Amino acid sequence: MNFIKKVWENKTDELVHLQFQKFSKGEFRSRALVKAKKTGNKYSIATSAEFGNELVLDLAKKLGSKTANVKGVIVSTNELNLEYTNKKQFMGIKQYGIDKDMSGNEIVSLMERFPKAFFGLSFSIPEGNTSLKIKPKAPKSAKPSTKGEEDIKPDFCKLVTEDAKLGESFIWEKPNFKTAEITHTFMIDEIVVPPELRNEKDFAKVREGAKRKGRIIRKAVIDGQAMTSEKNFEA
Repeated sequence: MNFIKKVWENKTDELVHLQFQKFSKGEFRSRALVKAKKTGNKYSIATSAEFGNELVLDLAKKLGSKTANVKGVIVSTNELNLEYTNKKQFMGIKQYGIDKDMSGNEIVSLMERFPKAFFGLSFSIPEGNTSLKIKPKAPKSAKPSTKGEEDIKPDFCKLVTEDAKLGESFIWEKPNFKTAEITHTFMIDEIVVPPELRNEKDFAKVREGAKRKGRIIRKAVIDGQAMTSEKNFEA
C-alpha cells in the first residue's frame, strides 16, 4: 500500500513518516502525481518519484524467495558500504549501480538496512504480470511552491500490472476507470516535536523525529470527471 492510501485509511507508519520527514512548513503543490489507464484487467500507472520506494518494497515482498533481474541505482547522501563496482558520486549524492539477479528477500533486506536511501530499481515479477521501471537517478528535493504550478510530470515510475489490489491502491475513487490523472497538494501547518526530543540540541535528530501535521488535498480527473477530497494527517 502506498503512503497516500495509508494516510486516507489512517494507517500511517514509519514509511509514511519518512515521506514527510524532508518537508518544512508550507504548501507543496504537484506532489505524488499519478497518471493511469486501465484496459481490461491491465493497469498502466505512471507516477512521480515519491512512490518509488514503496513500489519496490511491495513488489519485492511479492517476489519473496524467487529471483528477478534487477537494474537501477540506490541513491544516498551517506556511505552505504555496498560492494558494487558502478558507484558514482556528485555533489555529495552517491549512486550505487545494480544490474544482477536478486531475490525479493534480498531487496527487502537492503531496504531495511538503508531506509533513508532511494531505491530506483526496475524489475518484473510473475504475480499479476507486473513490471516496474524507475528512472535510475536521484529524485528532486522538496521545495515550497511558488505562485505558479510546478512543471512536474508523472513519469519517474512506471508500473504495469494485472494485480487489481495494487492498481486500486492508486485509484480508489472508481475501480473500473479508463483514464485517471491525480495530483496532491501537501499543506504542512505544524512541525510536532515529541516530548522526548524537546530538549535535544542535535537539530538533525529533532528534524528527523518530528512529525508533520497538516492536510493533503487530492485532485483527480477520472474519466473526465473532476473530484476533490481532503485528508488531515500527522506523520
